[in-house]
Amino acid sequence: MYNIFIDGKEGTTGLQIFDRLGKRSDVNIITLPEELRKDKNARRDCLNSADVAFLCLPDEAAKESVSLIDVNNKVKVIDASTAHRTNSDWVYGLPELSGKRREQIANAKRVANPGCHATGFISTVAPLVKAGIIPADYPFVAHSITGYSGAGKKTIAVYQAEDREAALSSPRQYAITLNHKHLPEMVNECGLSQKPIFNPIICDFYCGMCVTVPLYTRLLNKKYSVQDLRKFLTEYYQGSNFISVATEEDTPAFIPANELSGTNNLKIYLSGNEDRIFLASVFDNLGKGASGAAVQNMNIMLGLDETVSLI
Repeated sequence: MYNIFIDGKEGTTGLQIFDRLGKRSDVNIITLPEELRKDKNARRDCLNSADVAFLCLPDEAAKESVSLIDVNNKVKVIDASTAHRTNSDWVYGLPELSGKRREQIANAKRVANPGCHATGFISTVAPLVKAGIIPADYPFVAHSITGYSGAGKKTIAVYQAEDREAALSSPRQYAITLNHKHLPEMVNECGLSQKPIFNPIICDFYCGMCVTVPLYTRLLNKKYSVQDLRKFLTEYYQGSNFISVATEEDTPAFIPANELSGTNNLKIYLSGNEDRIFLASVFDNLGKGASGAAVQNMNIMLGLDETVSLI
């Protein structure tokens, strides 16, 4: 039996992790009374008595939680905030990136859970850059459509209100200063020499995400076709439990962003022509983009089947 503490259980990601683990017989979830939820000493006791602690908190609060853990304590920490995603003392928790990364996660005490948008971008771009197919200085542009649940409880309430404003029925561009918080991990994990132009869009559906990355074939390190990249990525993710690459026959004319909602799966689509290639990753922003990825990392860190309590 593993003792699990979710610091920040009242947030969307924390609640999702709680729901996923609540059905399991191999974990005991440590809980705090509501009045002690923000009590530093009470949180310290819970963090130090856990086998695994999930941090579902704002960045500064996540850093504080780490500071509350005794130096020699063996608790394993999975941080869902952006606080440690480019920290070299932490392992970036996307196990499908390589066998080495999976091994690092399995042996880690500190794992930074990937951001949702970043997961979509990195899953398509990182393998291609690291294989030398795309140069590190490629001028990437990425667009990401997401359901409103990724913005947290307050935004969910606004979208679900009966008297909401008409603008919420339309897709809305945000982070228009082009300084989105996921950019550092996207650059770091893909080994890029410059930040991509990243365009996130929040839409009027609860959960789901589609991250698209268009490519000019003339800017690749040599001439590659859609078929070449599909074959490479299919082989790259062969054997993965949660990431797959759609065949040409299974690539639809319209790609719904909520296709994989409720799962921990991520599907990559490729299309285009000899001049321009379309890459898209579709997944659940609450699944592989947040709580599902966190539970998957926990399973790996504990030496369990990574698919336990995940669809």
